[in-house]
Amino acid sequence: MTRADGDNGARARAPSLQARDRTIAITGACTYLGTELIKLLEADPRYSRVLALDIRRPDLPPDLIKTEHHPIDLTVPTVGSQLASLLRGAHTVIHGAFLSFPTHAASWAHELEDVGTMHVLDACAQVGPSRLMLLSTTLVYGPARGNPNWLGESAPLRGLPGSRYVTDKVRAEMQVARHAEEHPETAVTVLRFAPLLGPTVSNYVTRFFSRPIAPVLMGHDPLLQFVHESDAVQALKRAVDRDVVGPFNIVGEGVLPYSTVLALMGRVPLPMPHFVARRLYRALWATQIAATPATFLDFLRYLCVADGSRAERELGFRARYDVQRAIQDFLGVAPEDEPDIARAQG
Repeated sequence: MTRADGDNGARARAPSLQARDRTIAITGACTYLGTELIKLLEADPRYSRVLALDIRRPDLPPDLIKTEHHPIDLTVPTVGSQLASLLRGAHTVIHGAFLSFPTHAASWAHELEDVGTMHVLDACAQVGPSRLMLLSTTLVYGPARGNPNWLGESAPLRGLPGSRYVTDKVRAEMQVARHAEEHPETAVTVLRFAPLLGPTVSNYVTRFFSRPIAPVLMGHDPLLQFVHESDAVQALKRAVDRDVVGPFNIVGEGVLPYSTVLALMGRVPLPMPHFVARRLYRALWATQIAATPATFLDFLRYLCVADGSRAERELGFRARYDVQRAIQDFLGVAPEDEPDIARAQG
């Protein structure tokens, strides 16, 4: 379920290059996407060297042939020179050092994501890689009363007022866009992933839906959109293999109303007015009982659904999992054992 949106003002396609003997550098190598991408690159003979840049070593076998782990802390003010030295000779730099859920350590998160992105871009400006790829999220569009049914890549990045978690990701995109203008010799790609859902990934969505009770804001039942974790990895690999530029929405197949998602997951809805829910979640977040800050309740009020047609056209990516199958896999339920939507709702 996608809608065409043209090229959305993206830069022209970069000349096609032979993906052979390339060095790929990945910040955030310990994230789900970083670790899974390394596995695919290890098995692909077109890539000769993978630089895993993260504080700790990714959870991978110790006898990898191509992958080198280099401890990198993007919150260290002097990390720039170390990064530039490591990135020299890298064909593609993939920047994915971002948190998968909000944290109370907001200042540290800001140093990692916003200032850390500045360090990565400063190093790229020095060494001039052929490609730079940013791993972002569809959350940067933000939930809004006036959002269209399908948000194309040219939609404004409204973010989520009051949320440092989303704001830092918007700021990272703004930095990368400025870098693309100032360094046309580097082809820049931005992948905006819908919230990842699956049996192994851990993020704010899986934490939220792991609880037996879920808030329902009275008078609101927005459509929700996910992308299965394995589909997200395949889309990332396709983007690495293809010399494309500009932003791409990476989304799963289909959408469902929030109420239907709760029914399929067997969660107990707890209806409440928005002002009550906001006060409650502020208190729960402040006491670290809830894993979701109050600002995220706006995603349960307003639409934030991205159009994935450009990724289908230019990356050849079409999700294998629709939204219902992604939910089933998250729950660990085989499709043939799962009640259909009608029964789940009734």
